[in-house]
Amino acid sequence: MSLPDIGVFGPYTYLVTEVGFGTAAALLLHRARAWWSAARTVAVLYPVAYLWDWYTLEVGVFSIPLRTGIELLGIPLEEHLFMLVVPAFVVGVHENLRRADREVDREGE
Repeated sequence: MSLPDIGVFGPYTYLVTEVGFGTAAALLLHRARAWWSAARTVAVLYPVAYLWDWYTLEVGVFSIPLRTGIELLGIPLEEHLFMLVVPAFVVGVHENLRRADREVDREGE
């Protein structure tokens, strides 16, 4: 099975994926009303993620070829978005699962 080639977006490929997953994260956070929880989580994790990302890029652990080339504070713009989107997505999934659990608990009462 071959995966779809999203490389057709060229230097915007990584940005497109971040916008897509960011949209999914936003929808999950909206549904769970978990914006504040996500913002707190991102605020705590962002500095660590930034240092980790900067270091691994600096020493050559990985490279990102399909990106815009825009850098902020020494790392690609897309990586900054990644560090916002991933924890927000995780919080959105977690809070929606908690919401579903509470609904099941209420039905069982």
